[in-house]
Amino acid sequence: MSYDEFYVKSVIRSLPDWPEPGVLFRDITPIFKDPLALRMVTDAFIHRYLNSDLTHIACIDARGFLFGSILAHQLNLPLVLVRKKGKLPGDTIHQEYELEYGTSAVEMQSDSVTAGDRVLLFDDLIATGGTILAACTLIKNLGAEVIEAAALIDLPDLQGSSRIQETGVPVYSLIAYEGA
Repeated sequence: MSYDEFYVKSVIRSLPDWPEPGVLFRDITPIFKDPLALRMVTDAFIHRYLNSDLTHIACIDARGFLFGSILAHQLNLPLVLVRKKGKLPGDTIHQEYELEYGTSAVEMQSDSVTAGDRVLLFDDLIATGGTILAACTLIKNLGAEVIEAAALIDLPDLQGSSRIQETGVPVYSLIAYEGA
């Protein structure tokens, strides 16, 4: 682990039994109170995608917005939002996905991306992969290609990154927490 990864990991808070008993929540909000950690995270992603042939950054509601907007600004790319159903105005498409207990849905505006667009999909964390997989479906249904799904944190024991990769979408994360 590099010094930067160690430092950022030291800033992330681990909260046991939140939001329910048995869950160890990885809280990234302290990164936004630490300019050095925020710079390390955003610079790592900016350098990864600086010379890529991406055309759009898509980010997932809500913490994905925080990093995604910085990336889009720094890479001079359009930012498109993947939101919880009912939160976007205008013509939208939506995709349901399974939760541990029940279902949820995400949506995008119908004109967010089009055929030929090459999209980086960004979220703060990959757990079971359901949200990212639903967002990938939306992007593909609009005719665009998901070049990579990226996240600050991966929880590989929950197999979300594996599920995403099985669909042919590469996955990249800065930090992994085994045994999460």
